[in-house]
Amino acid sequence: MGVMPLDAYYTRHLSGPAAPLPPWVHPAVSTTETTAEGVRLRVYTPRDGFTRALLWAHGGGFTRGDLDMPEAHTVAGELARRAGTLVVSVDYRLGHYPAGLDDLGTAWAWLRREHQDLPAAIGGASAGANLALAAAVRAGDARGLLLAYPVVHFPVPELDDVTRVEMMSLPPGFRHPPASVEKMYRSYTGRISGLPDGVVPGNGPLDGLPPATILLGEYDDLRPSGELLARQLDELGVPVGMLLVRGVLHGHLNHPGDVPAFEDSLNFLAEALTAVRA
Repeated sequence: MGVMPLDAYYTRHLSGPAAPLPPWVHPAVSTTETTAEGVRLRVYTPRDGFTRALLWAHGGGFTRGDLDMPEAHTVAGELARRAGTLVVSVDYRLGHYPAGLDDLGTAWAWLRREHQDLPAAIGGASAGANLALAAAVRAGDARGLLLAYPVVHFPVPELDDVTRVEMMSLPPGFRHPPASVEKMYRSYTGRISGLPDGVVPGNGPLDGLPPATILLGEYDDLRPSGELLARQLDELGVPVGMLLVRGVLHGHLNHPGDVPAFEDSLNFLAEALTAVRA
């Protein structure tokens, strides 16, 4: 069996959960909350001003997650700070399709009304990246896509043989094998056949999308979905930037302060965000 060079954080985490970090705060960003037709939004405003906007959706397999998890709160705040961007994090409804996707649509319409003069992007992590891609296809007017370890296909393509063998030593809770992906989509839709494009946007039409930025983790069963999406977009002539972060598992943006690659990942996303233009 191959040796898996995990980031040191994960080798510690395998023996027990890490201590929780204090909530993210930064004097350069103010945080407020509002609602749009009943959808709760948390808005991150850089105190030095902003020249673009981002709608952001956390992950959680469509059934978990909230605005306080690091993948939502810390990521949104840091992107606002590093990229001079107004970031709107969406507390979308969890559970059955299409509630969450509809909530992203509502939030996007609110953002476009409130900030008509700003070029705006849509992004998210994991299942939130699925929602972000589907929302961008629906909206048709996003100026950028930021997708962290997206799962946007069903079935998800297989990992390469070397990585798959290396990952066999991981405990089940750190894996996302085909059975768990099937369970996720069945929970989300009530079935796994005849899934609409809004559920698996990578299986549907992707023409006309804006430039996309895709962040992936090396030891992630879902990584091939992001890699396939990058190839699809490239084939369609959509500009794609991709970063494969070595030594990390799925969801590494939920571990700020523990995974050194968190900094590189946030800088990669922030740099792509600064390129969003009208």
